[in-house]
Amino acid sequence: MATDPRNPTDSYLSFWSEYHMCTLTTPRPDGTPHVVPVGVTYDPEHGLARIITNKHSRKVANVLAAGADGARVAVCQVDKGRWATLEGVARVRTEAETVADAVARYADRYGRTPTPNPDRVVIEITLTRAMGRA
Repeated sequence: MATDPRNPTDSYLSFWSEYHMCTLTTPRPDGTPHVVPVGVTYDPEHGLARIITNKHSRKVANVLAAGADGARVAVCQVDKGRWATLEGVARVRTEAETVADAVARYADRYGRTPTPNPDRVVIEITLTRAMGRA
């Protein structure tokens, strides 16, 4: 079922606040999908999802290869019969304050602060679609 990514139902938003690993699907330069497990935070107020990662990762390379317009991506989480997908346009963010904010959001959702990493960046997804059964 489709939902407004900036105005989700209470149950949809609650599902995204629970501890669940997710998958991120990015397009490789040859167009094939690259799917990896990630932690994701959802910010409906700003219409964003965020993933913290290493700047040398394949997922970052895939997003960067898409160019300035960003890469079309999806993140998904599943728990038994409940599921939720967020779709949008991803860009890599490197600004220290943006990375720190994403780390704080990750720590809030997943209950642990990641160890410091000077190569950490954020894949920031401007959301265009949300769907699921939560």
